[in-house]
Amino acid sequence: MNVRRYIMAAQSAVAVWALCATCAFAQTNLEFIQWWEPEMPAGALRSIMDDFEAANPGIKVTLVSGPYSATHDQIVVGAASGTLSDVVGLDGAWVNGLAKQGAIASMDSLMADAKYDQSQIADIIKVNGQSVMFPLASFVYPVFVNLDLAKAAGVDKTPTNRTEFADAAKKMTNADKNQYGWVLPLSLQNPGGIQNDVMSWVWASGASMLKDGKPDLENASVVGTLEYIKSLQDAGVIAPGIFAKKEQDKVEEFVNGRVGMMIDSLAHINLIRQRNPNLKFGISALPAVDGYTGKRGLPYASWGIGISDKSEHKAEAWKLVEYLMSPEVNSRLVSVANAFPGNIHAKPDFSKSDPLFEEAFKIFQSGKLANEFVGLPVAEDLMRQMNVEVQKMFDGQQTAKEAAANTQKQWLVEFDK
Repeated sequence: MNVRRYIMAAQSAVAVWALCATCAFAQTNLEFIQWWEPEMPAGALRSIMDDFEAANPGIKVTLVSGPYSATHDQIVVGAASGTLSDVVGLDGAWVNGLAKQGAIASMDSLMADAKYDQSQIADIIKVNGQSVMFPLASFVYPVFVNLDLAKAAGVDKTPTNRTEFADAAKKMTNADKNQYGWVLPLSLQNPGGIQNDVMSWVWASGASMLKDGKPDLENASVVGTLEYIKSLQDAGVIAPGIFAKKEQDKVEEFVNGRVGMMIDSLAHINLIRQRNPNLKFGISALPAVDGYTGKRGLPYASWGIGISDKSEHKAEAWKLVEYLMSPEVNSRLVSVANAFPGNIHAKPDFSKSDPLFEEAFKIFQSGKLANEFVGLPVAEDLMRQMNVEVQKMFDGQQTAKEAAANTQKQWLVEFDK
């Protein structure tokens, strides 16, 4: 072989080696946006991601974390601009709009390619027949009670019906100390308070806001609930600033001992413990109407998970979804998050969970999950429309019956689109 050919061959070999080396060390970076990390024990979610990366050496995961409302805003912007993170934490109220917008992908083909057993998933949220979200972890929304405030006010048991709740809220209210019995967030920017803090009273008594899949807001249960909540405002037991409050503001007031009771997610138990280790609090099922003896409807929300339709790494994103939904990892995650699993084979370790989780599990076993907003078309818009009418009711511009009727008209327009 002449020298020139030898050198060319050597150069080609080096080039091939360099190319192969590049391939060998090629790495996929997944961005995972969610609000879960701040609600879990410090380092818990990152630890799960580290284990995923160890099992999948070519994939790295960057967590994009923040409070629920801030995360929601980021997802809305990302969906509109086509810059949504590869893997997306989802609320069931968002999925219909995001799917119709083309922001989140159908996972059906990904499941088929992976020969994935769908029967292990507790629930699959679909839009137009396409699987767009798995509830990874589900949280009931009980009533959180500040036990020290309750004791000081002479409230010796957690309320089980509406009369007892109103009485306890009045006893725990002392406006001179900026202390109130209940907190109600009705921000129009993040209208989830309608779902979690208003309509949850309807579901707790076994009633519904729908009939035959259509809005039924003028029924006695819905109107009666609005009247009851208005009576709490008239009694001065709700913390001021209702119209500006978001969910995190509600939690903040409870953490700082300014409210006696709030309806909130079990996901916040860790957060409350971290923020105020000395706060003594308990939980109970949401009070029902006086005399109700049926199963309590338990408001709930899920940490849903999906994949961005614009992601250039859908196969790798699916690997992360599949990993988080596996029985072992799902068990681990819900155990530290105080949640109920998304995989039917997952077995949470209650012994390592917060003691209140065992109490929550008893509440869960004696009731039934209820959230009629999950999967509804433009669910957030529906909440916001009702929110506006409820605010008008609070301002004295209309009655509870009129608020329900005006909401009904608007909802029917959305349902008929």
